[in-house]
Amino acid sequence: MIRVLVVDDDVRVARNHQELVESVPEFTVVGVAHTAAAALAQVRGHRPDLVLLDLHLPDGSGISVMRALRSAGEPGTPQPDFLMITAVRDIAQVRSAVHGGAVHYLLKPFPLSALRDQLERFAVARRQMQAPGEATQQDVDRLFGLLRPPAARSLPKGLTAATVDLVAGVLREAEGELSAAEVAERSGVSRVTARRYLEHLCADGRAELRMRYGSAGRPEHLYRWVA
Repeated sequence: MIRVLVVDDDVRVARNHQELVESVPEFTVVGVAHTAAAALAQVRGHRPDLVLLDLHLPDGSGISVMRALRSAGEPGTPQPDFLMITAVRDIAQVRSAVHGGAVHYLLKPFPLSALRDQLERFAVARRQMQAPGEATQQDVDRLFGLLRPPAARSLPKGLTAATVDLVAGVLREAEGELSAAEVAERSGVSRVTARRYLEHLCADGRAELRMRYGSAGRPEHLYRWVA
């Protein structure tokens, strides 16, 4: 399980984020903090893998929390990753978060689906980083692409973010593998369209393709959600 600490000064927002995190497979919330001091104490006590960190806290900033934890880290002791969740749009703060090692920076307000998407990407990237062996350039590109997903305008020509979410949702909710025809039927798009979006999700690292060979004819393409 990926252990998560939720840090936000707004109790209601923190609760919403906690519920969302706990609905995503592989994730569990180990603590919730509403101040910088509480965040520092809970990181040291719970050793989370990921911190959802707000920048506006009543007794300090999220950046100061990140810096304090980075500087106080013991050699050989794993440090948590940080996903910044904030309404702060100041570019200097964004730069500080990037320099501090934040894996992403989500600007409020955002749909909870955006947070779910980022958590799923983090899970896939973390799994890949823990795999043994050497990485190819393609592996590195895919890893950084997962942690820093492209904007909707960077999607392959003809693909839209809304349909990506639609097809991803169908595959995510399926119990096991689905063919392109089954995804098309459940999502209401054509089989050709479903196939294009499924191939994009596979290239993005969030889905996996398996070929099922029968006694005759072409192998069947089956897709499974892995994020």
